Amino acid sequence: MRAPQVWSNVWHFLAFGFGTGLAKKAPGTWGTLAGLAVMPLLAMLPLWLGLVCIVLASIFGVWLCGRVADDLGVHDHGGIVWDEMVGIWITLIALPSTALWWGLGFILFRLLDILKPWPIAWLDRHVGGGLGIMLDDILAGLIAAALLYAIWWSDVLMLAY
Repeated sequence: MRAPQVWSNVWHFLAFGFGTGLAKKAPGTWGTLAGLAVMPLLAMLPLWLGLVCIVLASIFGVWLCGRVADDLGVHDHGGIVWDEMVGIWITLIALPSTALWWGLGFILFRLLDILKPWPIAWLDRHVGGGLGIMLDDILAGLIAAALLYAIWWSDVLMLAY
């Protein structure tokens, strides 16, 4: 991927996480950090509106990632990180907006995205196009969120007694 294309094409710019996907090492991690940088804006919204934004970003991401992958001629180019951005938003949207929870969310989401345990790996191998690019990160975000919410709620319930 030539860097100038990312800077001159709005779809590539977005799919490459505002340029973070150009990182030579760990572009997915850099893309997740770009998503994390947007998280304070999402956290200011009422939860229902933040969820609507994430659903719309996911639907848009299916088209966006598919288009850019087609432009590049590579199914899931490592520099396409819109999916990581959406995945971290899914992970964090309903958690407390603190450095602790966001740090835990970042680490857990990245581990799930990198290690791809079942069923994430199955989706990654069997679903193609923009949907395939997005779906494994959406699922990693949902699993990370579920695990963190379980920890958070068990802690909240413990404090109630």
